[in-house]
Amino acid sequence: MSPSSEAAHLLEAANFAARKHKEQRRKDPEGTPYINHPIGVACILAQEGGVTDVAVLQAALLHDTLEDTDTSPAELEERFGVEVRRLVQEVTDDKALPKAQRKRLQVQQAASKSPSARLVALADKLHNLRDLQRCTPAGWSEERVQEYFLWALEVVKGLRGTNAVLEEKLQQLFQARGLLLV
Repeated sequence: MSPSSEAAHLLEAANFAARKHKEQRRKDPEGTPYINHPIGVACILAQEGGVTDVAVLQAALLHDTLEDTDTSPAELEERFGVEVRRLVQEVTDDKALPKAQRKRLQVQQAASKSPSARLVALADKLHNLRDLQRCTPAGWSEERVQEYFLWALEVVKGLRGTNAVLEEKLQQLFQARGLLLV
């Protein structure tokens, strides 16, 4: 794939995600446009994690479309191919399950994800944790923030061995809260 076609594929995924998430906002007091999150996840992978695999970067841009929009797996596969659809599905929670069960499954299934899905999951957790440090979501107590960090730590433990740079950045966030990734 030529560099220009790689860029075109990434921009197509960014545009698709932007259209799908256009009405959504993050839970922070500023109501940040939701699309900032998947773009941030892709940027973490490319700029900090050194990831150049276009399918992984596309999956990062699209990682919440199945979970949080009306996008279907077939639509993703038709637009972006089997590999991207598979990666997005691999990092998608089943919203039909109760939240506690979804969170438990993320911890249990982290280690068995493909290396590419593990990259997306690491960057997703890193972006979310940085957001929590930057600005607590409306209605979240310090206790709830700490609970999120504790849960994320358990997920990240299962993702270890994927990307040393991202794992070190996560370790620094955990250490700042008195938690250790061991």
